[in-house]
Amino acid sequence: MTTPTPRTFSHIGLSVPDLDAAVDFYSRVLGFYVVMRPTEAVEDGSAIGVMCTDVFGPGWGSLRIAHLATADGIGIELFEFPGNHAPAEKLEHRRHGVFHFAVQDPDVEGLAERIVAAGGRQRMPVREYYPGEKPYRMVYVEDPFGIVFELYSHSYELTYSAGAYA
Repeated sequence: MTTPTPRTFSHIGLSVPDLDAAVDFYSRVLGFYVVMRPTEAVEDGSAIGVMCTDVFGPGWGSLRIAHLATADGIGIELFEFPGNHAPAEKLEHRRHGVFHFAVQDPDVEGLAERIVAAGGRQRMPVREYYPGEKPYRMVYVEDPFGIVFELYSHSYELTYSAGAYA
């Protein structure tokens, strides 16, 4: 068996309680491009309606959706579902599935400050991967809606290729 070619990452979907506020946060604070402004999708015979029925099953009703993109073309798909709710634990790290994503910015500290000023939260102090050796830094943060993500000062492959935990 041959090793498969690595795939590119297309997008991630996030469920938020307030789509308009989330679009504002992710575009204003993180600088993501708004590709498609908030719009409503309903359970009907339209392409998006049929696709959502395929995914959510019959009776899903309606949702609001917006599309954003990072500077390197990764999509951020935001959903607002009627009756949505936050998990009992803010960070369900033991639940299978996605538990965070990461954003890269050379000014980790400054971006963390802007996130906090916009109603988010810094979950830990900024940490260095190679203290005194390399300037690679990271921090876990939370958006104003409780979605946890990580900030990296350098690319993923640079951070881990030299064995960050060795």
